[in-house]
Amino acid sequence: MRTVDEQLARVVAAAVRPAPVRVAISESQGLLCAEEVVAERALPGFDQAAVDGYAVRSVDVQGAGGEQPVPLPVVGETAAGSRQPRRLQPGQAVRIATGAPLPTLADAVVPVGYTDGHHAKVTVHRAVPSAAFVRRTGEDVQPGDVAVRRGTTIGAAQVGLLAAVGRSKVLVHPKPRVSVVSLGEELVDVDRTPGQGQVYDVNSYALAAAARDAGAEVSRVGIQPSDPRRLREVVEGRLLLSEIVVIAGGVGGAIGDEVRAALTELGDLDITRVAMQPGSAQGFGRLGPDAVPTFLLPANPMSALVVFEVLVRPLIRAALGKRNPYRRAVTARLLSPVASTPGRRGFLRGQLLRDQETGEYLVQPLGTSGSHLLASLAEANCLIMLDEDVTDVSAGAEVLVSFLRQES
Repeated sequence: MRTVDEQLARVVAAAVRPAPVRVAISESQGLLCAEEVVAERALPGFDQAAVDGYAVRSVDVQGAGGEQPVPLPVVGETAAGSRQPRRLQPGQAVRIATGAPLPTLADAVVPVGYTDGHHAKVTVHRAVPSAAFVRRTGEDVQPGDVAVRRGTTIGAAQVGLLAAVGRSKVLVHPKPRVSVVSLGEELVDVDRTPGQGQVYDVNSYALAAAARDAGAEVSRVGIQPSDPRRLREVVEGRLLLSEIVVIAGGVGGAIGDEVRAALTELGDLDITRVAMQPGSAQGFGRLGPDAVPTFLLPANPMSALVVFEVLVRPLIRAALGKRNPYRRAVTARLLSPVASTPGRRGFLRGQLLRDQETGEYLVQPLGTSGSHLLASLAEANCLIMLDEDVTDVSAGAEVLVSFLRQES
């Protein structure tokens, strides 16, 4: 029986990052930048007002104070977006809007609140130093500066900066494409009524959602026949369109033998047992001419989701280029006792809490270790991880837990 760490090492080693593509900046959010974006122009591109007020020479209002206000004639007005150059003479002021270019010779802006606000002749009640309330040319970015670095995850700020330096497109590492297939003669789609002995296809929906949550571009192929020839054709087609293929329901029993027979013609497929609970029986290989990582997951939805969380999700995150493809893990104190299967690493559902006074993490186990309890996973926000040599853990003991979603 292979350990979880051994299986995980095999999986992550198969990560292949898709070739970079150039996309519109509006489509780049959440992706890793694949180039050094160098600014060609200064940002801001000209001296501009940082507030609504009056453009002045700071020397002309140097003595302005409570009992000695300084009156200045207002010789014009400059709006944001103005393209008409304006020259300020000594002893004058120009009414100016936020973002508008400063007139020549002006070196400061007096906010409206420092004045009486008049339009023809303004009285300044407070002095301002040179460069006050002015955004200087190149203050944010100079020509030649790297605006967005290679390997940076592009978020809202990066999208804004790309737009600010005049980039409409950017080279990124795209999302890996994941195809999700369900196998099982007992399965029906959710828009049909199950007959005797039939169940809804949970896996293709749940696993597609999990892949999407991990950052992948997902194609939910849905229920496919276990006929070897037809299955091979379907999988062969998905290998041409995917960086990762996930097949649920093709591990154990007679269907497992049929799946293995159908897919081994496409490459090396290893169906084995991994020392974990749930989800011990599983398969992994690299199929097709491009050696696409392909998973065989248990038919049981709860087990399939846990195996996905432990093994498939890190591969997707690694393919995205994440430096750390794993979920955040913390130590928490158990609120109830738990038990695990000897010789297997246990992954138990839990509700992670935090003591508001001490900041200590607390975890409440949900349900039992039964692999069929999908409802408890829906309530869980973490997995309690117990080592292979741990069988029983009492309440109050510390355990390692892995986040399933961000804290609320």
